[in-house]
Amino acid sequence: MTQLQAGEQAVLQTGQSDIGVVGLAVMGENLILNMASKGFTVSAFNRTVSKVTDFTSGRAKGLSIVGALDLPQLVSQLKKPRKVMLMVKAGPAVDTFIEALVPLLEPGDIIIDGGNTHYPDTVRREAALREKGLYFIGTGVSGGEEGALTGPSIMPGGSPEAWEAVRPIFQGIAARVADGTPCCDWVGEGGAGHFVKMVHNGIEYADMQMIAEAYSLLQGTLDLAPAEIGKIFEDWNKGELDSYLIEITADILSKVDDETGQPLVDLILDTAGQKGTGKWTSTTALDVGSPAMTITEAVYARAISALKDERVAASTVLKGPDAQPKPDRAEFVEQVRRALYASKIAAYAQGFQLMKLAAAENGWTLDFGSVAMMWRGGCIIRAAFLDDIKAAYDAQPELGNLLLAPYFSGVMASHQAAWRQVISTAVLSGVWVPAFASALAYYDGYRSERLPANILQAQRDYFGAHTYERTDRPRGEFFHTNWTGRGGTTASSTYNV
Repeated sequence: MTQLQAGEQAVLQTGQSDIGVVGLAVMGENLILNMASKGFTVSAFNRTVSKVTDFTSGRAKGLSIVGALDLPQLVSQLKKPRKVMLMVKAGPAVDTFIEALVPLLEPGDIIIDGGNTHYPDTVRREAALREKGLYFIGTGVSGGEEGALTGPSIMPGGSPEAWEAVRPIFQGIAARVADGTPCCDWVGEGGAGHFVKMVHNGIEYADMQMIAEAYSLLQGTLDLAPAEIGKIFEDWNKGELDSYLIEITADILSKVDDETGQPLVDLILDTAGQKGTGKWTSTTALDVGSPAMTITEAVYARAISALKDERVAASTVLKGPDAQPKPDRAEFVEQVRRALYASKIAAYAQGFQLMKLAAAENGWTLDFGSVAMMWRGGCIIRAAFLDDIKAAYDAQPELGNLLLAPYFSGVMASHQAAWRQVISTAVLSGVWVPAFASALAYYDGYRSERLPANILQAQRDYFGAHTYERTDRPRGEFFHTNWTGRGGTTASSTYNV
């Protein structure tokens, strides 16, 4: 107690804090500072208590932020219904803190998990706490260090009864679009909030990979220097590709290393890390049968980048194509821009399609226009064209696929010639573009009235008697053929995983 300031003790005694935050890593600290800047009083706790005192005597000094030296003290500082937000590493640490908090709370109090949690864990925790009379919110928070401090995108879901209690805080600290709308709204019950954040991160993987491929194309086919490519990205950011990721990539490409004077990007090892949210998006897509191939390809791209030593060895053995003539610079730069935008649209279409199928499976009612607005500011994938996504779902709330909206189908029609030319050039030049190519494969697959899956189903029936449907019979009737004359008439049961 002696480590707390006198003013902090007064707040502690009268229980005036609007919310408590557990976890003083980068995101936790900056969210607390954001809350205080918007007029909220915040109690802060960290398992390493020295971080609490360092924070309250440092960045938080003089602000409406009070420290707590243990969880009972934190809880005692809070207004009712008490709101405790966990900003700790996803996984067992969240369960540990929940177990410690439950005996300290009363029915109607709220626990919030603001980490990158896998949404099934949120479903489990919300149900378990509901049985104890407590409410649980699993909320995605996107925007990184800067966003947490100045205004992130916040995607809350879980116990709907808790929303009104946390709404003023969450919408108060969230980023805002031009008309003042906060980039935060209630997503849905159960794990819906963390699910939407997971899909955001999956799209982020795809978006980042496609931008990297655009850089690689301009470098590999036109031999442009990083600074030249950075200027191109800066120009692109003034048009339909206007986005946070394009903006920061332009900055990255223009950065010079202080020690060597070389472009810093050329000195960064080409191995990318990942924390798992992209993989979760891919496995969830497989679970619900949603073709999120560009997101999945972006996850695989990071995996193959990690095989650095093997790739270096393979590069001395495996040969690529002969050198190709350089394309016209201005024409190719424009083609790559169009290919990047078309690929981006296809990746977002995959993400929204996944949300639609998963929502149906989980009984969630997701407002996709609202999701687009939550992503319009503060988050990593914020981009101008999210306004077009919002408009598409406002015009057609039951839109089956984003590609079918008039604006996006028009873009695909006008951009696909350049898209196809870029991928052809990449293939002939041996430039690796897995995300561009898979995005085009998704587009071509989705627009195809007939696919060669009839051969697949015939093969399955041939070796496993898995049956098939016929084009000249009603859907839902299944048939089996004795292909070899040696099999019987017994068919395997028909099901899809």
